[in-house]
Amino acid sequence: MFKLTTMKKSDWPEVANLIYLSTNHWYQTQQGISAFSGGPDVCLLFCQVYEDIDPDCCLIAKHEQTGMILGSCFYHPRETHVSLGIMNVHPNYFGAGVAGALLNEIIQFSQQRERPLRLVSSALNLDSYSLYNRKGFVPTAIYQDMVIKVPSNGIDTSNFDLSRIRDADLEDVSAMGALEFEVSGISRERDYCYFIENDLDIWHVSISEDKNGAINGFLVSVNHPGSNMLGPGISKNADTAANLIVSELNQHQGRSPIVLVPADQRPLVDAMYSIGAKNCELHFAQVLGDQQPINGIVMPTFMPETG
Repeated sequence: MFKLTTMKKSDWPEVANLIYLSTNHWYQTQQGISAFSGGPDVCLLFCQVYEDIDPDCCLIAKHEQTGMILGSCFYHPRETHVSLGIMNVHPNYFGAGVAGALLNEIIQFSQQRERPLRLVSSALNLDSYSLYNRKGFVPTAIYQDMVIKVPSNGIDTSNFDLSRIRDADLEDVSAMGALEFEVSGISRERDYCYFIENDLDIWHVSISEDKNGAINGFLVSVNHPGSNMLGPGISKNADTAANLIVSELNQHQGRSPIVLVPADQRPLVDAMYSIGAKNCELHFAQVLGDQQPINGIVMPTFMPETG
């Protein structure tokens, strides 16, 4: 019924429409809300970012007779692992084996390279969870999706220490990679370069330094109609993470970004509540293959998928 192939640039509009339609269908059916607004073109961002960082790393399922795109999945080979990005199937083809076929192909890709395959998926979507779980993925962390409405004049920073936070530059990339490897056992320096270079003019990256000038945390954020989130981010402790979040939130005055906060980091969760954060969803980090214990704070994101 369908064949798998690599997305081409001519496929971008149809893939963006699929992401918009499929994601909104699930959220509207399950929660009565839409994940995206403004029309399918806002989801071209996913095609753009993944192709910028890793060309030819989107797998699509095309109907053999009509050529219609039934499903898509982005993936992201990194230095230490492969990350599974957003996966979508057209609502008319739910249950037709499209998602399983896409996933099998990417599992094979990661296993051929002897790298673990990582993802972050909604804990509320049991169909999605079951798909990954049946393939052997193991949950490793729970994240609270917390939305924060940032006042037009910014968040009050009086209870936070932002004195050691600054904008990142390309000279920080190696230290950012070393910190993330220390905290979570992964590295993706190509991503950091992309965020800091910011050719799309939608990213911002903050760096936190300790009293000796060493980097002890960083946090990225994106401001685009297709995604307004904080993350990815790494820090050595909850205080540093809270300071980074507040600093980065003030790059989004008048907006309501989402940040994924580790549910087991109670001081950080409480700090978010103190600035008016509200829970809007839960996500699991999952891995197929080796997983290093986390020694600090990890704040993942969805685009490009942190994994």
